[in-house]
Amino acid sequence: QVQLVESGGGLVQAGDSLRLSCAASGRAFSRSRMGWFRQAPGKEREFVAAISWSGIRSAISTYYADAVKGRFTISRDNAKNTVYLQMNSLKPEDTAVYYCAADPNPRGGSFYKVPGVYDYWGQGTQVTVSS
Repeated sequence: QVQLVESGGGLVQAGDSLRLSCAASGRAFSRSRMGWFRQAPGKEREFVAAISWSGIRSAISTYYADAVKGRFTISRDNAKNTVYLQMNSLKPEDTAVYYCAADPNPRGGSFYKVPGVYDYWGQGTQVTVSS
């Protein structure tokens, strides 16, 4: 079991930065692939970023949606059971509810971007970017 609680959302202006945090409880966190997704009003939930961990720092893998590549950075601190999403150069189109998710049994390929493979989800945190 993994329980996830997001924080760090808010209202910012275009060009500003925010850092989202996702605090996890449960022993499965350290082996889980962690993902960030977002959902804007009237749209489907979409992949933002994901990070895997094999137990070796050099083996960390990160994945990003094209829309956020170069602006967002995902990271994790297994000692703190926390995953972060640093969001820079925010745009109005980044406005959405952001969700943290955990997949304790990650598969290869591009499954990291599929919401259905993540077993655990947080409650979401609102990010609003004004123009």
